[in-house]
Amino acid sequence: MNAPARFFPADEPLRYVGPLSRDPYGFRWYDKDQLVLGKRMEDHLRFAVAYWHSFTWPGGDPFGGETFLRPWMHGADEMALARAKADVAFELFRILDVPFFCFHDRDIAPEGANLKESNANVRAIAEIFARKMESSKVRLLWGTANLFSHRRFMSGAATNPDPDVFAWSAAQVKNVLEVTHELGGENYVLWGGREGYETLLNTDLPRELDQMARFLNLVVEHKHKIGFKGTILIEPKPQEPTKHQYDFDVGTVYGLLCRAGLEKEVKVNVEANHATLAGHSFEHEIAMAAALGIFGSIDMNKGDAQSGWDTDQFPTNVEDTALAMYEILRAGGYTTGGTNFDAKIRRQSIDPEDLVLAHVGAMDVCARALLIAADMLEDGALQKAVDERYAGWNEPQNRAMLREGASLEAIAARAEADDLDPQPRSGRQERLETLVSSYFR
Repeated sequence: MNAPARFFPADEPLRYVGPLSRDPYGFRWYDKDQLVLGKRMEDHLRFAVAYWHSFTWPGGDPFGGETFLRPWMHGADEMALARAKADVAFELFRILDVPFFCFHDRDIAPEGANLKESNANVRAIAEIFARKMESSKVRLLWGTANLFSHRRFMSGAATNPDPDVFAWSAAQVKNVLEVTHELGGENYVLWGGREGYETLLNTDLPRELDQMARFLNLVVEHKHKIGFKGTILIEPKPQEPTKHQYDFDVGTVYGLLCRAGLEKEVKVNVEANHATLAGHSFEHEIAMAAALGIFGSIDMNKGDAQSGWDTDQFPTNVEDTALAMYEILRAGGYTTGGTNFDAKIRRQSIDPEDLVLAHVGAMDVCARALLIAADMLEDGALQKAVDERYAGWNEPQNRAMLREGASLEAIAARAEADDLDPQPRSGRQERLETLVSSYFR
C-alpha cells in the first residue's frame, strides 16, 4: 500500500513563534538555537520521537479495540504497511524538526514465519531508514528489541526457564544491536519487559538473576566485538507487567549491574511514569542515577494521578519537568542520551493533528522547564542551601571520619573527649520549596 502523500495537516517544519503567540503550529518556548548555559537548546534537550506509541499503538485499551484506524495498520502485505509507516514517521520527524527518533524492532517491521525472516524484515526497513536519513536531519537515538509482546516471552526473555527462549532473545538482540550500530545509533536500550516473576512457587530466583547477568554481559561483549561506540542502557520499570520486576528502579538496576560486573559499562534510561509507579519522583530517579554514575537518558512522559498504572501521557506539568531538568543539568547534561517522548496521545484523540500538537506542547513544556532549571542552577541559591547544610563536613577532623583507616573506636573516643552535644537544625524544606516557586514566572 502507499501512504497518503500528506498525512499530517502541517507541511513545513514548525518554527519558534514566541511565548505570546497562540498559534498551535508553532513553538512558544522551544527555540532550538537559543543559547542556554552556553549550549544550544536543541543540543541540551536532544528530542526524540518514539516510533511505537506514535505510529504503532492503535488506540486500544483493556476494554476496547483500536480507535485510530491509521492507513498503515490494515492490509494483507505487512511489509508494505511497514514501508508506508516509515514514510509517515519521517514526515512527522521533518515537521517537528527533531534531531532523533527511536524504535523497537517490532515497531518498524512485522514478525516473519521464523526468526531468520523476522530479523530480515527488520533489516529491510532499516535499509529504508538509512536512505531516508541521508537526506534528513533526524538521527537514531536508540534501538531496542521487543522481548515482551509475543507469547513466547510470557515467562521472560533472558530470565526464561526455557533455554530456547534465551537463545531466541539473544539472536533478536544481536540483530537489533547490529542494526542500531549500522544506522549510527547513539545508544542501545535493554528493556526487561517481562524480566521478573509472579510467584516464588515456580521460580528459581538465583538462577534467573544469573541468567540475566550473563545475558547483559553477552550484549556488552558483542557491542565491543562489532565496534559499537554507543551506550548500553537499561530502562527500569516496576510491577508492570510482572508483579516482581528485576529492573524495578534505578537502585535495583544498579545492584543488578554490580552483580553482573557491569556498573562501569551500562547506564540507565529513566522514564518519568516508571519512576512514579516505583513510588519515587522523576527527579529522584535521575539524581540517584547520577549519584551512582549510571545516568544515561530519559523517557519523557507522565502518569495520571488518579490511575495507578503506566498511562504514558505527554508531559504538561512545567514545575515537575523543571525539577527533572535541574537534576539533568546538575549531572552535567546528556552525553549520548536524550529526551525521548515515550508518550501516547489519548484514545479519543483520533485526528492526525493531535499527534503533532501533542509533541509541540510537550517540547514547549521541556523547553520552558529547561530555562527555569538553568535559572535555578545559575542563581545558585538552592546549591548554596545544600552546601551550608553539609558545611560541617568540610572540617578536617570530620572528613577524617570517612577516610579508610578511621575506626569506630577512634570516632567514639573523639566524640566523648570533645563532649559533643549536637543540636538539630531545620531542613528548611518549605523555604526551599518557596524559593523554587519563585523561578516560575
